[in-house]
Formats: sequence, C-alpha cells, structure tokens
Amino acid sequence: MGTMEPDDLYGLPLERFVPERAALARALRADGQRQQAANVVGSRKPTVAAWAVNQLVRTQGRALASLYDAGDKLREAQADVLAGRGDARALRLAADRERVAVDALVIAARGLLTSEGHELSASVIDRVADTMHAAALDDDVRATVRQGRLERELRHVGFGADAAGPAPALRRRAKPKARRQETAAHPPGDQEHGEAQRIAQAAKAARTDESRARRLAADAQRAARAAQERRERAALALRDADAALAQAQAQAEAANDVHRRAQEELTRRAEGLS
Repeated sequence: MGTMEPDDLYGLPLERFVPERAALARALRADGQRQQAANVVGSRKPTVAAWAVNQLVRTQGRALASLYDAGDKLREAQADVLAGRGDARALRLAADRERVAVDALVIAARGLLTSEGHELSASVIDRVADTMHAAALDDDVRATVRQGRLERELRHVGFGADAAGPAPALRRRAKPKARRQETAAHPPGDQEHGEAQRIAQAAKAARTDESRARRLAADAQRAARAAQERRERAALALRDADAALAQAQAQAEAANDVHRRAQEELTRRAEGLS
C-alpha cells in the first residue's frame, strides 16, 4: 500500500478528500486491514471552514503557538477579575492580544482558495475565526484542533474572548455623594466584575457589528466583480457584433458589385442580339 496515512487526508485539497479516502480504504482492504479501512470510510469530509483550520494547523505553527499563549493569558486575566484580584484594564489588554492572534490566523486563512479557485467567503472566514477563538480559550477544543483533522468548525460558549473589544461608552459623571453611595453599595471586587461584564457585552456587540460589516463588504465586492464581468462580456459581445456587422456590410457590398456586373453583362448581351 502507499505511504498515505488517514490523517494525511485532512491536509489535501478539499476536492481530493473523497477520491483519496476511497483509494486509501481500498489499499487498506487489499492489505488485509479491514477495520482500518472501515475507519477510513467513516471519516467525514470536512466543511470548508474546518478544512481551512486544518491547513492552518499544518502551516502556521508559530501563529498557533501565539494564539494558545494569548488564550492562556486571557483566561488568567478573567480568573483574576472574577476573583477580585485583577482589573478591567488588564482584561482588555489580554483580550486585545488574543484578538490580534486570531486576526493573524484569519489573514493566513484568507490566502487559501476553494477547489474552484475562489477566495473563502466571509461566512467561512467568520467560522474559522470562531474556531480559532474557541481553541484559544477551551482546552478540549484546542486538543481537537491540534490534531489537524477537524471535520466541523467549533465555537466557544461562555465568558471568554468576547471580552476582546473596546471599552464601553463612559457614563455621565455621577455626583460625589451618589458616587460614594454606589461605592459603598458595590465593593471594589463587584465593581471590577461588573466592569468586566460590561466590557464583554460591549465587545460582543462590536464583534457582531464587525462581522456584519465584513459580510456586507464581501457581498459588495462580489457584486462589483460580477458587474465588472458582465460589463466585460457585454463589451466583448459588442465588439463581436460590430465585427459581424462590418463583415456583413462588406459581403453585401461585394454581392451588390457582382449583381451590378451581372446586370451590365446581361444588358450588353441583350443589345448584341438586337
């Protein structure tokens, strides 16, 4: 049998997954490894987003190490805030670092092409970013992603890197007395926790807006490219029509010349007979 291993299927171009899976299963059966062949047949073809993540695992080791480190630091900052030891600024800095690490991998993913030679769609890129974000914050997801044979994209659920975002808008300055009363009613630990929650809410809204804007921009770019292609096809069709018209006119003029000469010849012969 060949040297391909089951894990190698997930590093192939996506359109080759199914035929290579079938070939590998046949080779394993021919080699007497029926259970391994059955396992290969049961391997699911990855989604486009999962395929992109698998390619990043194989090619972006340094960027992934930075992502995991940033995710660990973010979790530590979150734990400190929830325990009353940290502050919102440290959480924001850790969240910003994690977001930058995710963005670096998203940029690499944008360089990948589909089997048709097209760029990955905005929705696929969003799912890649969600999976990278989940790998940064969840040990189980990270272990799964590291295998490089992801079949479906993953998401992180809970208080996580959704804290990566701008600080919420400042409220109106409270009166000194009211501020003292608020401080007495809410100890510093509760205030930090509440600030972290507000950061998370603001960040979630910001990420949603950014994702929506990215999709709208991608849709607009695709529409612009389609319009440009239609314009080019129309221009080409117009040139072809102009050329066909010129050829038809030339043929018509030539036919008129032949007809005129035939009439002249007919007239001369008629005069000769008279």
